Amino acid sequence: MSKSTFTTNPEYLEALLQKCGAGKVQLPDFQRSWVWAEDRIMSLIASISRAFPIGALMTLASKPGGVEVFARRPIEGAPAEAKATMPEQLLLDGQQRMTSLYHACLRRTVVETITPKKKLVKRWFYIDIQKALQADADRDEAIVALPEDRRVKTNFDKDVLLDVSTPAAEYEKLYFPLNQVFDWDTWQEEFGDYWIAKGDSGKRAVFKQFKERVLQNFKSYQVPVIALDHETTREAVCLVFEKVNTGGKPLDAFELLTAMYAAQGHKLRDDWLGTTGTPGLQARLAACGRAADQKVGVLAKVASTDVIQAVALLHTKKVRVDQVKAGLKENDLSAVRATRQSLLDLPLAAYLEYRERVEFGFKAVAKFLRQQNIHRVIDLPYQTQLVPLASILAEIGDKAEHAANIAKIARWYWCGVFGELYGSAAETRFAKDIVEVPAWVDGGPEPSTVKQGVFRADRLSTMRTRLSAAYKGIHAMLMREGAKDFRSGQAYDATVFFDEGVDIHHIFPEAWCKAKKLDEKVYDCVINKTPLGYRTNRIIGGVAPSLYLQKLEDGKTNAKSQVADPPIPRATLDGYVASHCIPVAELRADDFDGFISKRKKALLQLIANATGHKISDEVPTADEGEDLSDELARDTEPDAPTL
Repeated sequence: MSKSTFTTNPEYLEALLQKCGAGKVQLPDFQRSWVWAEDRIMSLIASISRAFPIGALMTLASKPGGVEVFARRPIEGAPAEAKATMPEQLLLDGQQRMTSLYHACLRRTVVETITPKKKLVKRWFYIDIQKALQADADRDEAIVALPEDRRVKTNFDKDVLLDVSTPAAEYEKLYFPLNQVFDWDTWQEEFGDYWIAKGDSGKRAVFKQFKERVLQNFKSYQVPVIALDHETTREAVCLVFEKVNTGGKPLDAFELLTAMYAAQGHKLRDDWLGTTGTPGLQARLAACGRAADQKVGVLAKVASTDVIQAVALLHTKKVRVDQVKAGLKENDLSAVRATRQSLLDLPLAAYLEYRERVEFGFKAVAKFLRQQNIHRVIDLPYQTQLVPLASILAEIGDKAEHAANIAKIARWYWCGVFGELYGSAAETRFAKDIVEVPAWVDGGPEPSTVKQGVFRADRLSTMRTRLSAAYKGIHAMLMREGAKDFRSGQAYDATVFFDEGVDIHHIFPEAWCKAKKLDEKVYDCVINKTPLGYRTNRIIGGVAPSLYLQKLEDGKTNAKSQVADPPIPRATLDGYVASHCIPVAELRADDFDGFISKRKKALLQLIANATGHKISDEVPTADEGEDLSDELARDTEPDAPTL
């Protein structure tokens, strides 16, 4: 029978809060800052005041001998000396609750919190004794948050509705300060003296009742604590944190690595986000390859985990290569991986070794994408495919400068796009790519992605929006292959793309198609769309193709334009149109059905040229290009590709 990796024990709330203040319970550095709003704090206090459950805490035992796996920090507001204390436990779940209660119940300073509308405020928390003793009253109404001066005002601060700014005022209004909830003796004595002096000794009985029915609930309150053993794996810690931290942003491997590397003296977060005056990798990648008017370039959404995945691919491949050289048998070789576990296992030394190469790889990705006429994040077929692409370019280095090699990389890329192979569960494919593609560049066999990247002809009729990777791929491919704007005759390089506001537009205008009562599923599919400049699309308007082509020939632009375009000779205009794989005769004849039939064939040939595969209407077998996402999703720890 396997040993349990955790224990469950109740602990007194007061003792837990004191441990937090003393630094015996601290936070792993992947925990985010305390952000609870005042209404949530009051609700938490109300629950404890009635001895209602507030949920369990989860902690991770520290390593014996003072070995620190994660960087750690005391809860916010703890004394400075708490940081120097070696913690007994790291708090995985319960930070917001423990920090809120520590500030409100144990410290004697005003609590900095936020309103439900996210406004920063300072609050003192009180219990209205009279309301708390009313059996039929809502306990939440007895918990009060007061401003820093402990006065509630109205009429633009001219009138004071409540003032408990002095101890005497607290006694008079029967408002008990929550920060004395574990140590009420002095307050109780002075409260009694105050009312005896006023000739009302009955108030002492009121407080006695309040102490028994409310304050004792705080003193005797116990919180269930699930304590994980110090041998709990990093992946388990990450998974546990994600499952219990449902109210916040999920923890990713980068944040867990940040805490682990910090314990070894390296600030991973600074590498990514930068420091004062020094941009981090995130900013450098976002700025890479951007056009003059762009705030960010095509790499703007590369995530910190994407970078770590690329590092893990290069590292695990190198480990496997070294094992092969050492003569290890196939079954004993480590896997090439980019799974979350491989990220959590990534040594700091490996990250430091590969981080500059990976940055080079991602910057090379931006150059490659420009060559493929992909200039914006919105036009990226697959964000996920950038990870293996950056890894491959980092691996082959200067080899990517040679036309024959970059042609192979481009074929691999477009096979992935048109085979629609990177939509889900792609980590196994990443591992194959980093092994197989560089080997192919050096003369080896075709990679799995190239073999499997077969496009199905019937997909053309179903793609209508940018949700499809192949939809975006077709438009990039048209521009890459020399499509020219109908009006200006310019090819869509990066300058023209941004200057002319190029985007995807209908060829047979939508308004015309609707007037002809054509099937929306047909006229709105990718076959009837192409990249066009903003002004060109305005000229096209909603008229028949024969009419807008005549306007372009005659130089008759939009009536609002102050400058007329020059006439375009028919043969020249036909050349512009044909550069989009558009059958000119059918377009001039407003022959929609003939246009759809011929353009479909032309687009399929375009895709065939890019992928190197003959396009078939038949459903491909697994060897001919099936998307293996379902199979890969089941393969959580794949066998490594053969080296």
